[in-house]
Amino acid sequence: MTLSDMPLRRTAIVESVEDRQPNDVIARRLRELGFVTGEEVTVLTTGPVGREPLLVQVGYTRFALRRSEAQRIRVREQGAGA
Repeated sequence: MTLSDMPLRRTAIVESVEDRQPNDVIARRLRELGFVTGEEVTVLTTGPVGREPLLVQVGYTRFALRRSEAQRIRVREQGAGA
């Protein structure tokens, strides 16, 4: 599933960040921010209009992500099989 599909306040593990084109600047930036394989991530809340942005915590840092950015991040719920 993608990070944008995650239920609120459930912890997930990042599996990958999807590159949508060669040298994808957004995907590279997401990885630089800490969305890397094995990292814990939680969607804390969503905005009131269109459920955007998503307030996401990765490690001890919080970020506001557009839904289109969160859709690039593949996750599995914590406790789910590898």
